[in-house]
Amino acid sequence: ARIAVNKSMATNAGKDFFHIRIRPHPFNVLRINKTLSCAGADRLSSGMRGAFGKPYGTAARVDIGQVLISLRTKEEKIQFAVEALRRASAKFAGRQKVHVSNKFGFTKYTKKKYHDH
Repeated sequence: ARIAVNKSMATNAGKDFFHIRIRPHPFNVLRINKTLSCAGADRLSSGMRGAFGKPYGTAARVDIGQVLISLRTKEEKIQFAVEALRRASAKFAGRQKVHVSNKFGFTKYTKKKYHDH
């Protein structure tokens, strides 16, 4: 999804006009207990004895409604950002929403409040 957003934004908006932030971090380690399936494997393998497994990859735990990707860009490039995030949503399982925030960039201030100060 990160690659899909990055490529779409770089081609449409230009590579200096956006900033992507992937919000969930992959802290959960996936493990695999490899077993042999060749002839004579029953003499070599130990089955489920000591089946903790070797590290296979990492994954992020995500809740319903959790923000997955944040993207900040200029006001005139918003339609490209929405399209890029729509394409990235196809890379995830389930349904995703694309939400255009009224905040300024990644700050906690609204655009109006930010420009007033």
